[in-house]
Amino acid sequence: MKTLVLIRHAKSSWDHPDLDDFERPLNKRGRRDAPFMGNLLKEKKFSPDLIIASPAVRASDTSRIIADALSYPQSRIQFDESIYEADVSNLSVIIRETQNAVQRLILVGHNPSISFLANLVTPNSASHLPTCAVHWTELGITTWKDFTAGCGRLVHFEYPKKYRISG
Repeated sequence: MKTLVLIRHAKSSWDHPDLDDFERPLNKRGRRDAPFMGNLLKEKKFSPDLIIASPAVRASDTSRIIADALSYPQSRIQFDESIYEADVSNLSVIIRETQNAVQRLILVGHNPSISFLANLVTPNSASHLPTCAVHWTELGITTWKDFTAGCGRLVHFEYPKKYRISG
């Protein structure tokens, strides 16, 4: 059985309208939420074998923060440029091409494709992934190449606002 954790990047800044979308950094809330969600994964005893992330600044920073919380070496994060503008089909290919030795995969990406992918894996589980959401599924497959629609069972759907009293 394989485990797939989909994470939407944390909240990003719109403070610099002249900044290219790819270069947008995390804002204050994003820098607070990403370690919180990483620690939540750690508390739930999740330890990834591989993290694949978009190289866009907000997603790469989110992946690095999550990696730190999970004691996963940042140098082992695989940044895949195709994730930035990927559709569900492209994301599915990335998953299917994952080395079979990997049992627990984290994929850090962007909406709308990351939400669409979550709904493909576990239909009706989460219509929309808010920023820094964690969609953790157990997949009824033994090899990544068998990844297909409906192959997952939702284990956890967590997001920062679920734990926030205010702000």
